Amino acid sequence: MAQRPMYQQIAEDLRAQMKSGVLKPGAQLPTELELRDRYNSSRNTIRDAIKRLTSLGLVETRPGQGTFVTRRIDPFVTVLNGDPKSGGGGGESTKYLSEVNRRNRRADLTTPRVELRVPPAEITRRLRVPPDTQAVIRHEQRFIDDIPWSLQTSFYPMDFVTKGAVQLLIADHIEGGAVHYLAETIDVRQVGYRDWITARVPDGNEQSFFELAHDATVFEIFRTGFDETGMPLRVTVTVFPADRNQFIVNIGKVPDPEYLLADEAEQPGEAEQADEAEQASEPV
Repeated sequence: MAQRPMYQQIAEDLRAQMKSGVLKPGAQLPTELELRDRYNSSRNTIRDAIKRLTSLGLVETRPGQGTFVTRRIDPFVTVLNGDPKSGGGGGESTKYLSEVNRRNRRADLTTPRVELRVPPAEITRRLRVPPDTQAVIRHEQRFIDDIPWSLQTSFYPMDFVTKGAVQLLIADHIEGGAVHYLAETIDVRQVGYRDWITARVPDGNEQSFFELAHDATVFEIFRTGFDETGMPLRVTVTVFPADRNQFIVNIGKVPDPEYLLADEAEQPGEAEQADEAEQASEPV
């Protein structure tokens, strides 16, 4: 029986190390030079071995960083729209935490970072304010099972602060959520919102935070909330890596997605990932 090519032998050895736990998910493989010395092989042979592992989805190469064992990530399914009759649409961090935990997964989020500056033009247009207008900007990082899951930034008109909504300036979570706080404090009530969904490659910050390859894909959701007069009261931008997020959009009255329950019989635990609450782009 003919001996398998050397690159296949190397790939199988590295694969065995992944299976045994020697190379854990997210771990960096030895450098190309180290692998050449370890296996006494040529540069092209090592590269062919890495290509084989990449084609199997076992490793990914990040330019300027190295090659890493692929994480086995269970996607989290998010329903983007809530009850059209509720007139709500705003959520809060505690809701995000409780819903993820309810799916038997561990959720966490960072303390919001707050700044005052002029937002990008795409935000001022959505807020319908002059292009040189400052806004209150609240940033938050969210995690599921200790894996970075989303980056969220919410923009609020600066005049909300002068009207009395001073907690927007405090770098802490707002009890009950920012939308509820605005309604209770300055009587600005969100009655609906629009989600604008795009897809693109990650920027440098996102690539580093999510540990993504440079050619990966992220979803970017712009959620604009509107008050009773039809004026925008906030814009929340959430970035979701495509490898760990899936979305469902329901229109009108529809039953629960039973096919998720069918999948559960074959892949235990996946049905619990469906997020029936409106967690995407909830303001911080």
